[in-house]
This record gives sequence, C-alpha cells and structure tokens, in this order.
Amino acid sequence: MGKIVYYFIFIILFNGCKSAVTTKMPKPTVSDFTIAFGSCNKSSLNNPLWDDIVASNPDVWIWGGDIIYADTDNRNKLREMYLEQDRVEGYALLKTQIPVIGTWDDHDYGLNDGGVEFKGKTWSQQEFLDFMDVPMDSPRRSQEGVYASHDYTLPEGNIKIIVLDTRYFRTALTPDRETKKRNKPNVYGQGTVLGTAQWAWLQNELNNSKANFNIIVSSIQFLSNEHGFECWGNFPHEVDRLKNLIASSNANGVVILSGDRHISEFSRTNVDGLAYPLIDFTSSGLTHVYSSFSGEPNPYRVGEVVNTKSFGLLHFDFNQKSVIFKMVGDDGELLGELEQSY
Repeated sequence: MGKIVYYFIFIILFNGCKSAVTTKMPKPTVSDFTIAFGSCNKSSLNNPLWDDIVASNPDVWIWGGDIIYADTDNRNKLREMYLEQDRVEGYALLKTQIPVIGTWDDHDYGLNDGGVEFKGKTWSQQEFLDFMDVPMDSPRRSQEGVYASHDYTLPEGNIKIIVLDTRYFRTALTPDRETKKRNKPNVYGQGTVLGTAQWAWLQNELNNSKANFNIIVSSIQFLSNEHGFECWGNFPHEVDRLKNLIASSNANGVVILSGDRHISEFSRTNVDGLAYPLIDFTSSGLTHVYSSFSGEPNPYRVGEVVNTKSFGLLHFDFNQKSVIFKMVGDDGELLGELEQSY
C-alpha cells in the first residue's frame, strides 16, 4: 500500500515538474540596450503587466498610443484621465525607475479615428506633453504635433528613437462602401499621414543619423494593410515614401514599432535598396485585447498573432548587430519571439 501511495505522489510531482519545465518563459537575454513598449491602456481597467515591464529592466518605456481612452473635446476630462493614469500604482512605480517617452493615438488625441480635423488638438497636445513631463521651455511646446527624437549614447553604440505623430496632420480616410471593411486605400497620391513639416523633419532625422539602430514609433501599423482599419496602407503613397526614405537615407538598423490594433504581431518585408528586412513590431494591448480574433489577412506576418494582454521588448546587441524582439505576457510569459541581424 505504501509503495502505491509513493507511486502516485511521484506521478503528481513528475507531472508538476514537467508542466513547469514546458512553460514558455523568456530566456535571460544579454542586451546592451532594452526597449519596452506597448499601447491600448485603459486606466479604469487592471493592467497586470506593469510589474513584468519593470522586472524586464528596460532602459526606456515607450507609449505607442492610446495611453488613455478619453475620446473627448473636454480639456478638463482629458486632463483628469491622464492624472488617473499617473495614479495607477504599477505605472507610478515604473516612472520612478524607467524613463518614459512616446506618442498618442486617436483615443488620447481626443477623437476616435481622428486626424487633422479635430478642433481640440492644440490644447490636447499640451495635456499630452504635461503627462509626458515635457519641460515648458521645450521646442515641442511650440511646434504643431507631438513628434520627437530621442538619442541614447552607450559605450557600445548609439540608438535613435524617432517618435511620430500620425494624428495631428493626418487627412481624411476613405470609407469602404463595398465590403464589410471600415476603410479602403485612398486614391494614390491623395492625402497625408505626417504632413509637410513632419515629413521634412523625419527626412532630416534619418539622413543625418549616425546611430547603430534607428527605431521609428508609429501609433498605427505600417506594413499590415489589408484589414480595413486604420493603418499606413490607407495612404499607399505614404507607405512608398517612407520605404524610399528609409532606403535612401542609409540609416542603420531601422525598425518600426506600432500599436492600435489590440493584437500583437510581427510583420516583415524586403525593401528595394535596403540591405536588411524592414520589421514592423505591433504590440497591443495592455489592458484589453481583441480576444475574439479569428484571423485577418496580413501578407507580411511572421509567426502567429497574439490576442492576449502583452507588451513588447527589444534587446539590442551592438557587437552582433542584432535585435531580439519579444512579445511578453503576464508573469513574464513569452508569447512570441523574432531575431533579426542588421
């Protein structure tokens, strides 16, 4: 009888150990510089990821947009929602340990799917900059749009993070009246995502960059273009323009980070004149996701779509000229991984 009891105890322990061993957790990664980023965050909902983000020990946290869900032309309401987010315990702790940068998307901009037409964008920009602790004497306080660049210099090399504003200047979308999709691509050459001033600024940033890696933060997806929601693909000429700019600039290691979609995925394509593949890493969302996701076309997708709460990690190795991209869930669970050399 005693042997039978010990046998069952052994089986239980064995199965328990086996389960622990096969749990998909991130392996420790040697990193000269680490970026953590994410999007789609409701301050009224629990975000189980803040402790995991802090534990990943990133050098910077990047908001990819939809920091709050205000959707309002009431400045006081917008301000209070930013203050509410600042009071979230996990985020408040993160801010004491990790530098924070980022951009907005439509819901923190103030108008769902909004662009250049939003009448509250001037004061909304100031509220956003207040939340991001941008000094009052910063040039970003007087420019139109929240775009900015951030340079990080390390003994091993340099990283430039270019944060775009895909809201302030973005012109009208074309509704799709023929299918169940929300939007369809504009007539080629019609409309803009970035606007004249921001395009000129971006060209200067890339053309003059000496960084080992250049990270472009876009609140909306750049490569995935067939789902009918907001994306650069609604302005196909703007997609071509950015691809051509990246290639002609000879900027090193350009990567695009995006959000908005409530799913996470890797997209990758080859660009004429570019010596390495262009990757668009979408990480979304932090507090709520497209849990009923059942599939959508993306000709550039690499791996599987993740539709559980997650954030993105990028580990940079200057010596190997490589980046490891990770989708990370609650309790540090590794949900997806991609490695690329440059």
